Amino acid sequence: MKRTAQAHWEGDLKNGAGNITTASHTLNATSYSFHARFEDGKGTNPEELLAAAHAGCFTMALSGQLLQKGLTATSLDTECTITLEKKESGFEITESHMSLKAVVPGASKEDFDAAVKNAETGCPVSKLYKTTITVTSDLVSA
Repeated sequence: MKRTAQAHWEGDLKNGAGNITTASHTLNATSYSFHARFEDGKGTNPEELLAAAHAGCFTMALSGQLLQKGLTATSLDTECTITLEKKESGFEITESHMSLKAVVPGASKEDFDAAVKNAETGCPVSKLYKTTITVTSDLVSA
């Protein structure tokens, strides 16, 4: 399985702009720019897209881990924060942190925590990142 996306850019780094399109057209000529990445400009940016990918991948992986334990979540809500820092060698993504709120009827804390840990380390996006990955989770009673 392969997935594709295209990026188009015009102009220099600070004053230029571009757009990103995914094969599914979920993103269709979606704007991105220096201002959207490093300031509060309109449009998306690579870190926001990475955060969306990691949150989605982790949440799906967690659903699968819960299923292996005979559990089905009523809801899994994950927020992912990607940290971009300026280092001596340039900018680096230094962390991907996910905050999870879950409603999983019948789940013990031990089973839930094990499923979260397996999803954290096992989702394909986690395996792609070479940075610190952390998760805080909250199992809410149904």
